[in-house]
Amino acid sequence: MNIRRKILLSILSVAFCSLCAKAQIEDRRQPLSPAQVDSLAADTLFAEGYGIPSDSVSVKGSLLAKADSVAAASDTTSSDSLMDAKKLKKRRAKTLVERRGMISREDVKNIFIPKGQWMFGGQVAWNQWDNDNLNYMVLKDINFEGYTFSAGPYLGYFFANNLAVGARFSYKRYYIDLGSLDVNLGEDFNIGLKDIYYLQHNYETTAFLRSYLPLGKSKIFGLFGEFQLSYTFSEGKNSTGLNDTYSSTYERVNNFEIGLAGGMVVFFTDYVAAELMLNVGGYHFKWGKQNTNNIEEGSVSKSGANFRINLFSIKFGMTYYL
Repeated sequence: MNIRRKILLSILSVAFCSLCAKAQIEDRRQPLSPAQVDSLAADTLFAEGYGIPSDSVSVKGSLLAKADSVAAASDTTSSDSLMDAKKLKKRRAKTLVERRGMISREDVKNIFIPKGQWMFGGQVAWNQWDNDNLNYMVLKDINFEGYTFSAGPYLGYFFANNLAVGARFSYKRYYIDLGSLDVNLGEDFNIGLKDIYYLQHNYETTAFLRSYLPLGKSKIFGLFGEFQLSYTFSEGKNSTGLNDTYSSTYERVNNFEIGLAGGMVVFFTDYVAAELMLNVGGYHFKWGKQNTNNIEEGSVSKSGANFRINLFSIKFGMTYYL
């Protein structure tokens, strides 16, 4: 009877302690695994074997300590996961829309591109002509071929809201081969040109400071103004005649310019925008030397300023913002 009574009391103690442990864990919203419940039951049986009551302070303390350790471990895991998620979010580069969303409502109306953005893009243009025995008004017997090509990348950084500083590099090539051209202004006035060749290479470097102004609240359309400092080096060759009448001239020219430009930008996506830009004026200083037939030498020096819109300077390009 005593053995059966002890076994029954042990079973009841195990059940009671398991219920207590379950209640403690449910209060903490962190359930124990079956292996942890078995471990707690083993502690209770050990206590009963030494005559310690099942509701003693030591057993309850053991149960609560184990429950606390499980909950703390779970909280630590959750905290570590949250910190890892924050670190990943911090590492990922913010888009233009996310940066705009970080701006306070008081400033958002005036900010088009926020501080910290990068922009890069490029411009490419190609034109080609090929005319054979063409007549146009007073111009007769035109035999002419040629092309122009230009390309250049640029890079900029927004050191403040709506303000960017950057650099632009460009290469331009001009080629003309005029076989013949007659200018007929009447029976007594005719001019004939033939065998004229021209080739020129331009290398340009420009530093710029650009300021943006948003149009409306959509953040899609905007205007910008640009201050430019540029240096251009060009070399070319032109020649006339053939065989005994052949004459050629080589030249090298330097040009320094301070200019102003303006334009418009339109965003297609959060990262891509189209730009239209034209020059509106500035000051330039030009100097160079030339050599004709390796005998005659000449030089040129020129400076001037103008402040007017130059429609021939219109440029189109695509810009990417990061």
